[in-house]
Amino acid sequence: MSTARLSTAIACLTFAAAAGAATPPANHRNFISCPIVRDTPTVPCWLAEYGGELYYLGIQTDVSAEFHPPLLGHKVLVEGTVKDGPRICGGIVLEPLKISPLAELDGTCNTILPAEEQYTVPFAPRPPGPSGGRLAFDAAPGSPRTAPPPLTGPQEFALYYDFGMLVGGRHSGILSRIYDYASSQRKPKLAITCHRGSTLLSDGALIVEREDLASDRARELVKLLHGAGLEAETRVEGVAALAPADGNADWRERSCVVRVEP
Repeated sequence: MSTARLSTAIACLTFAAAAGAATPPANHRNFISCPIVRDTPTVPCWLAEYGGELYYLGIQTDVSAEFHPPLLGHKVLVEGTVKDGPRICGGIVLEPLKISPLAELDGTCNTILPAEEQYTVPFAPRPPGPSGGRLAFDAAPGSPRTAPPPLTGPQEFALYYDFGMLVGGRHSGILSRIYDYASSQRKPKLAITCHRGSTLLSDGALIVEREDLASDRARELVKLLHGAGLEAETRVEGVAALAPADGNADWRERSCVVRVEP
């Protein structure tokens, strides 16, 4: 989707107060803010500020890591639950956490904090700088590698989406698993069900994905899988109605489920 189209969708459909909406649980933090980079002696930390507090989002490693950092120059939607325990990089830890960088440019999102002695990342999986092609979370030298058991029978694969977005680079792994498993079957059948979502922000506002986004997600998956050469009978079973937002892990509603039937 173009930035202009996404901007229009957000402006017209999402940033509206939710009349009579429920209040998110007290330990949840759902907010939109500028991401902040804090430098450290090892790897950069990503933070975001809300209500006068800093919240820890994750560390910068490489594309193999589970955490995909936000972008300077763009605001980010943060959806998380406060975790008891020490701060990291000066920020309160949120776990589970889902972040969604927003496509619209925002020149005010440019804060980079210098390294300070009290902020370290002892669990960084690699030294600072380029990884040289090594995956950030390779097994330690000498540790055993256990192959997952082979898949059999009908299988469901779930893709979870950033707010307002379609497939991104981080979906490559799950798309490859869908393709590989379906391709290994003699006459595979695919059934796709997609959803759009809404998020109740901590300030009481409700943001809602555009109405046709679930359909777009389903069509894109069909196009990507068939375009990669997958020969399978494919049907879109449905695009689910928007679920009410209650502040509890709303990001899981932004999903597509691909069922592969042998």
